[in-house]
Amino acid sequence: QVPLVESGGGSVQAGGSLILSCVLSEYCRRKYGLTWYRQAPGKVREFVSSINSDDTISYTDSVKGRFTISQDNAKNALYLQMDSLKPEDTARYTCKFQCPGKNYWGQGIQVTVSS
Repeated sequence: QVPLVESGGGSVQAGGSLILSCVLSEYCRRKYGLTWYRQAPGKVREFVSSINSDDTISYTDSVKGRFTISQDNAKNALYLQMDSLKPEDTARYTCKFQCPGKNYWGQGIQVTVSS
C-alpha cells in the first residue's frame, strides 16, 4: 500500500483549472512541511508551493496569484488549487509530507495543459 496518494490530475485547456489532492494514510504526529513539486519533461524537478512548519505559505514566482495550497489536518490531506493554467504548467506534480523521522513522497500525477 502506498502511504501517500495523489489524485486530481489530467488534461485541461489553457485558462482552465484543476485541483490536486494528496492524502497520507499513515500517522504523522507533526507536519514539519507540506510541499508540492513538479517536473516537466527534460527539466529538473522544481519547487511549486509549500505550507511550512510555522504555517507560512510559499509559492514559486511563476504560480503566484494562480495556485493556492491548502491542507485538511482531519483528513491528513494536502491540496493544490490551480487556476488560469498555462501550457508551461504541464508537468508531473508530486507532493511531500515531512513528518518526524520520515519524509513521505507521492508517486506523482500528470497535469497537461494544452494551448
